[in-house]
Amino acid sequence: MQMDYQARIERLRAAGGLTSGAVDAIILVPGANLEYFIGLNFHLSERPVLAVLTGDGLSLVLPHFEMPKLIERPDLEARPFTWSDEQGYEGAFAAALEGLGLKGARLGIDGMTMRVTEWTALHALDSSLTMTGIERALIAIRAIKGVDEIAAMRRAVEISESAMDRLLGEVKVGMTEAQIAARLTQHMIDLGAEGVAFSALIQTGANSSNPHGSTTDRALQADEFLLIDWGAKFGGYCSDLTRTFCVGQPSAEMQRIYDTVLAANEAGKAAAAPGVPMKAVDIAARTVIDAAGYGQYFTHRTGHGLGMDGHEPIPQIAGNVEDLLLPGMVFTVEPGIYVPGLGGVRIEDDVLITDTGADVLTTYPRKLKLG
Repeated sequence: MQMDYQARIERLRAAGGLTSGAVDAIILVPGANLEYFIGLNFHLSERPVLAVLTGDGLSLVLPHFEMPKLIERPDLEARPFTWSDEQGYEGAFAAALEGLGLKGARLGIDGMTMRVTEWTALHALDSSLTMTGIERALIAIRAIKGVDEIAAMRRAVEISESAMDRLLGEVKVGMTEAQIAARLTQHMIDLGAEGVAFSALIQTGANSSNPHGSTTDRALQADEFLLIDWGAKFGGYCSDLTRTFCVGQPSAEMQRIYDTVLAANEAGKAAAAPGVPMKAVDIAARTVIDAAGYGQYFTHRTGHGLGMDGHEPIPQIAGNVEDLLLPGMVFTVEPGIYVPGLGGVRIEDDVLITDTGADVLTTYPRKLKLG
């Protein structure tokens, strides 16, 4: 994808308060915000990296061995402050504060990503520094996806769905959750994913009653729920889907739960449109589950934002969020019912708000019974 990073940096200046003079500098650390606005990808590790945007331009505090990444981006015209493993990073932090005239400065930081490590290192050098979290403003920009971003997400969905097709031809009773997850992951990589959006979550039987459980060595048995939550990453963007199956014959209650969740999923998607409060999607889905008598078993919000991160805070599809859905927003609709001892059902789709309505990016069949 060809991104105009100079335009993104200007938006960063404005959204972060640098243009208005509310802050003297904006500091980003490795993560989705740094990659989105600047186009550089570093690991958030024991070797700190800072991207520092001031009125004079962009600077990077980084390990010396990371310099090739900066050399490959002359368009950024970034000033480096480097350090070696032998030296440690404290000297480079001090040089940046001094060289950029940031003693006693007001800093806008990505408070959702910056660690205590970076904050304490800066504060130890200058206790008069003040820091303001600007992450909500940055995420609000990222929440509106452009044409190239949406294309990448569509491809991530295609890879995910093709991988599921391959997987379901292999799933059989006796396979462990971990084995199923490993095969699904390999299929996504084989089909062109640059990685996974998150570790595939496979839950069987009673394990599926925990909406944020984990993949275990439990073996799949006949006539029980098989919940699969998975997603590929392509071009830096994620997909996120969930389907629930039964290998064998579901009980009448299992089918009733499934049908209720499917109806809630459809109701949530139908409620999505530009200008609609985010809570309306949650309410639409939750109303169906409440009416069926399973309200106490729907224990989480209906959806979350989706993009470079598998979970993004904007939009937030929850019953108390009055903010409006806007064109370009992508989010999940994923109602669920989780009955302890029996298991759980979740059906999750990815939805794009358009100028005139909503486009469901995910098309994988929503059918309970396998085989």
